[in-house]
Amino acid sequence: MRDAFSSALVRLALADPRVLLLTGDHGYSLFDEFRKRCPGQYINAGIAEQNMVGMAAGLARVGFRPFVYGLAAFVPIRTVEQIKLDVAHDGLPVVLLGDGAGFVYSHLGTSHQSTEDIACTRAIPSLEVLSPADRFEMTASVDRAYEANGPVYLRMGKSDRGDVHAGPIGTLSPGRLLQIRVGRADRPGLIATGSMVCTAVEVAAKRELSVWSAPSLKPLSADDVSAAASGSSGLITLEEHSVLGGLGAAITEITSERQPVRVLRIGVPDRFSERCGTHGYLLQEHGLDRAAVERRVDEFTASI
Repeated sequence: MRDAFSSALVRLALADPRVLLLTGDHGYSLFDEFRKRCPGQYINAGIAEQNMVGMAAGLARVGFRPFVYGLAAFVPIRTVEQIKLDVAHDGLPVVLLGDGAGFVYSHLGTSHQSTEDIACTRAIPSLEVLSPADRFEMTASVDRAYEANGPVYLRMGKSDRGDVHAGPIGTLSPGRLLQIRVGRADRPGLIATGSMVCTAVEVAAKRELSVWSAPSLKPLSADDVSAAASGSSGLITLEEHSVLGGLGAAITEITSERQPVRVLRIGVPDRFSERCGTHGYLLQEHGLDRAAVERRVDEFTASI
């Protein structure tokens, strides 16, 4: 998925010399092709993420199209004030790229893990939030971020989970859910985002459950969510993010007003990790591994 991101960014930069890539001293091998083919459009701002976002805002004001790359623990978390006041307040066309969202940088501990970025960015006015699940959604998300011509946060999670789509998905419509699998109407449906879409597909296969991917978290189509709710006996949300303020919260906000239905939110509990370890270990610790998800899905299905 990260390769798809890099390729899409190179394509945009070659077509539009206003496209700039700013990085906070990260992503060197990822951007080898960009530096080779677009050397004049690459800026290493150093380990100064807050200054980098301010720099991007200034560049956007004079006509450039900055893409700002950093670890999700730093962009957007360390730079929330600059995103809010320098970028979003004036609707500037700056794309913020948060790599390694969730528990990807597992061994580096809480300082490098980001399980609150969706909650933070959803609350900033005029900021669009994208969370692709595979390389096809990533390509479409990068194109959408460019076409939005306004502030966008693009969340990049675990990149090696495999594809959930059979091929390119075309234009990404803001807010729309993408149905991956059609299941039985008398069973709950799964709505997942980012790295957890793959898990949702695996869990749904033997249980005849419908699956939707939510690559767009803000906006989020109330009509699509309502349709998913009306066509299922309940909804289950999956995300590698806190259960507070993320996809699950967004779904329950909509269903409570439009289509009341029971919703099970599967995400990171409201606590820090107890230990460091592999990405797989942290998913297990927080109940996001496949076995734990299957158990909670079965319990929820049996209760409705």
